[in-house]
Amino acid sequence: MTMQIFSVGGAIRDALLRQPVKDKDWVVVGATPADMTALGYQTVGKDFPVFLHPQSREEYALARTERKTAPGYKGFVVHASPDVTLEEDLARRDLTINAMALPEAHSGLLDPASTSNSPQTLEDVFSAHGIDPYHGWQDLKNKTLRHVTTAFREDPVRILRLARFAARFPEFKIAPETLQLMQDMVQAGEVEHLVPERVWQELAKGLMTQKPSRMFDVLKACGALQVLLPEVNALWGVPQRAEHHPEIDTGVHLMMVLDMSAQLNASLPVRVACLMHDLGKGSTPQSEWPRHIAHEQRSAKLLKQVCERLRVPVECKELADVVAREHGNIHRSHDLNAAALMRLLERCDAIRKPDRWPEILLACECDARGRLGFEDSAYAPKSRLLKALEAALSVTTADIAAEAQKQGLTGPAVGEKIHQARVEAIAHLWV
Repeated sequence: MTMQIFSVGGAIRDALLRQPVKDKDWVVVGATPADMTALGYQTVGKDFPVFLHPQSREEYALARTERKTAPGYKGFVVHASPDVTLEEDLARRDLTINAMALPEAHSGLLDPASTSNSPQTLEDVFSAHGIDPYHGWQDLKNKTLRHVTTAFREDPVRILRLARFAARFPEFKIAPETLQLMQDMVQAGEVEHLVPERVWQELAKGLMTQKPSRMFDVLKACGALQVLLPEVNALWGVPQRAEHHPEIDTGVHLMMVLDMSAQLNASLPVRVACLMHDLGKGSTPQSEWPRHIAHEQRSAKLLKQVCERLRVPVECKELADVVAREHGNIHRSHDLNAAALMRLLERCDAIRKPDRWPEILLACECDARGRLGFEDSAYAPKSRLLKALEAALSVTTADIAAEAQKQGLTGPAVGEKIHQARVEAIAHLWV
C-alpha cells in the first residue's frame, strides 16, 4: 500500500471557520513504524505510534482504530497498521467538525499567507479534495456540535471536550442526540472514572475561552457538573438579595462573573477565583436565604477541597482563597480608614506579593460587574486600593528598622513601627 499523508482535525476546522490555525495534526495511512523511522521521523508516542517530522517537528500519527476494553479514558486497545483506512481513523474522533481531512498536497492552503495570492479558496479546495465521511463541514456551516459515532460514549473526556468546544464556539448548538448520549454516559457512571488531572486540564482550557459560562451550562445540562463539581452545581436555585443581585440566582450570577472575566481578558488564576468565590452560598441554610452570612469562610473551605481534589495549581488556589475570603471587604472598602485598609492589605498578603494585588482586584471587579444591570459600571474600589498599596510600599522599611534599633526596639516592636508608618502613608493620601 502506498503511504498517504493527510492533515486532519482542528486545523481543517479552524481554517474553514477562518480562524488562525495554531497546530496541525497529520495522519499517515499505509505506513509502518519502520517506514516512518526510515524517513527520518522521530518516535514520540508511548501508547500509539506518533512521530515528529524531521524538519517541521509537527506530529504525524499512524492511522489507527481504538477498542474499548475497560471503564475510563485509558481503557482502550489501540490498533495501528497499514491496513487501517483514513475513514476508520476519522471514525474514532469525537465530533464531526473534528473528523475532516485534506491530502497533504493541498494542505498548504491551511496557512492564511498561502491563500492570499491563491486563485482558489480553501472552501473550493475542500469541496474538490476534502475527505468528510461524517459531514463535518455541513455541521460547521449549521453551527452544530455532533458526535461522529456512538463510540463517543467510550471516552468520558469527550464530555468535557465538547463542553469546552461549546464555550469556544458559543454560537454552536449541541445536537439533541449528542446531548442525550452525554446524559446516558453520566447516568452510566462513566464520568466518575475521569482522573483529576484530565478534568482540571479541560476545565482550565474552557475557563480561558470567550464564553466560559457555556461550558458549565453544558456540563450542567448533561449532569456531569453534579459529579465533577457538586460545589458549583449547588449554586443554581439559591437566591440572593435582589437589591444587591438583581439576577437573584447565585448560579446565574456565577456565570455572569465568569463571562465578565473573559470580557476583561483575565488570567487563568483570576478566572478560577471567579469560579470559586461564592461556593459557600450553596451551603447556606434555606432558613437564612436570601442572606448568606459568613459565606466567605465557607467558600474558602470548599474551594480548598475542590483544589485538592482536582490538583489545581498553587497559584490558582492561593488567589482564589484570598478572593473568596476578602471580596466582600474589598467591595465595601470605601468605608475603611487607613488602619483598616492596611489590615486588608496584610490579610491579602499584598505587601509581600504586590504583583498579585491587581489580579485580586480584577476578580472582585468581575464579581461586581457580573450582575444584572451592572455590566458596564466602573469598579470604584479599584483605584483607591491600588493607591493604598502604592503608598504602603513607598515606606522605606530599612530606615525605620534602623531608627527603631537605635531606640532599643527589636522583633515585633520593629514590625509595629513599620506597620504604623505604612498606615500613616495611606492616611496621607486623603488628607
